[in-house]
Amino acid sequence: MEYSMRLRSLSFLLVVLFYVTSSNGEDPYRFFTWNVTYGDIYPLGVKQQGILINGQFPGPQIESVTNDNLIISVFNSLDQPFLISWNGVEQRRNSWQDGVYGTNCPIPPGKNFTYVLQVKDQIGSYFYFPSLAMHKAAGGYGGIKISSRPMIPVPFPPPSNDFTILAGDWYSKNHTDLKAILDNGSDLPFPDGLIINGRGSNAYTFNVEQGKTYRFRISNVGLTTSINFRIQGHKMKLVEVEGIHSLQNTYDSLDIHLGQSYSVLVTADQPPQDYYIVVSSRFTSQILTATSILHYSNSAKTVSGPPPGGLTIQIDWSLEQARSLRRNLTASGPRPNPQGSYHYGLINTTRTIRLQNSAPIINGKQRYAVNSVSFIPSDTPLKLADYFKIQGVFSLGSISDSPTGGGAYLQTSVMAADFRAYVEIVFENPEDSVQSWHIDGHHFFVVGMDGGQWSAASRSNYNLADTISRCTVQVYPKSWSAVYMPLDNVGMWNVRSENWARQYLGQQFYLRVYSPANSWRDEYPIPSNALRCGRAVGH
Repeated sequence: MEYSMRLRSLSFLLVVLFYVTSSNGEDPYRFFTWNVTYGDIYPLGVKQQGILINGQFPGPQIESVTNDNLIISVFNSLDQPFLISWNGVEQRRNSWQDGVYGTNCPIPPGKNFTYVLQVKDQIGSYFYFPSLAMHKAAGGYGGIKISSRPMIPVPFPPPSNDFTILAGDWYSKNHTDLKAILDNGSDLPFPDGLIINGRGSNAYTFNVEQGKTYRFRISNVGLTTSINFRIQGHKMKLVEVEGIHSLQNTYDSLDIHLGQSYSVLVTADQPPQDYYIVVSSRFTSQILTATSILHYSNSAKTVSGPPPGGLTIQIDWSLEQARSLRRNLTASGPRPNPQGSYHYGLINTTRTIRLQNSAPIINGKQRYAVNSVSFIPSDTPLKLADYFKIQGVFSLGSISDSPTGGGAYLQTSVMAADFRAYVEIVFENPEDSVQSWHIDGHHFFVVGMDGGQWSAASRSNYNLADTISRCTVQVYPKSWSAVYMPLDNVGMWNVRSENWARQYLGQQFYLRVYSPANSWRDEYPIPSNALRCGRAVGH
């Protein structure tokens, strides 16, 4: 059976190879074969059942270049259905490959599925993760690096080495136990610790040579907690925010919220010894800390004493740092034209969407909601239901464009949107905790954020000249964040909280970006290997 399954997979890959080389002959392809298994891991020093990819936690890093075609064959050797999603990869014209339940049928246990995706017109630092249930709490994630093409100038000299840091909070409970807590109507407990690249404190070492400069790509892959990142005795020069070359401001530490990614340059310009690399929790009553080691090759001294302390609950500091992020207008992005050539602030928005999070109790259980709607998955992926015109799976307009103020309820919520519209989205957070919002398939320009209630007058303080664009934005307690977003990617796209408990319990919905043209220029056709499930079986 396994032989025949691999033979079918090989046949499909040959078809893919023909397609890629004939229709995208100018763009290279990279093949990956991943086996997803359970295995013993020890992130906090205690044995746990983790989700491994090819025996690794974190999983293998994806190394790619702008416009590469990635052919990723995933064998699910777990005892549960499984999906992988690609945080920040825009899947141009191709929400079929997004890897969330609204677009894809899960890979059944013992089966495989081959993702065919292209990192079209993108550069930067991202990560992949398991998107179903609470699998993310067991690992299964890894880094994605998209390098610039050789002919495209990069606004800094090549670093001596390039390091990926996947950091975040961690629970010692099994992912099934965490899911049961949520299913029973409770919220998750406080995390048991923080980890860096799958390990606890001082279990990971980054080797550097004196006088050389290194790139660190840092992502917050945690479940519930913002983090602060710093390197003892060293300054960090910010160079990239989720695929955008930034103004090269220098920071002592960086706040990184759930789902966010940054690149910094660090020069080994201090006395030759070992230094702490520190992540600590932000905006939490108890401060969690994890450390790694920055080791100079000619080090004369190991780390000693406590790691340097960091910020804890200071929101104003974090807000000011967020506002300091700026786009490098003269640098090239994935293409040779300058990043500033797209004048996002001069385009008239066609629609304002206000999204307000809440934490209602529904039917006696803790839920989370957007504009009073707490999302529940349908029995059929929304993308398949839309494509096959299956009635009764979802209805457009099942979530409002603005807060309703009414009681919360359960619904498979889908918002209709027009291809090539240019929208203003305001995330409003009346709660006491920091929110982190992600939109699949798109990037958006973070034009403003502030405390209090958003109003039309708030637009007078928008940055319409050089703000950063990204795919994940934080919203501070009792505050708002506003973004401008071009709806330039047809498909069914997940809009979600990056707090995984809130996402699981309903703080998400889908944005259906629609083009009536029904053309390959706007959206690729359904893949020949697309899995069928629910009411799509037989179509």
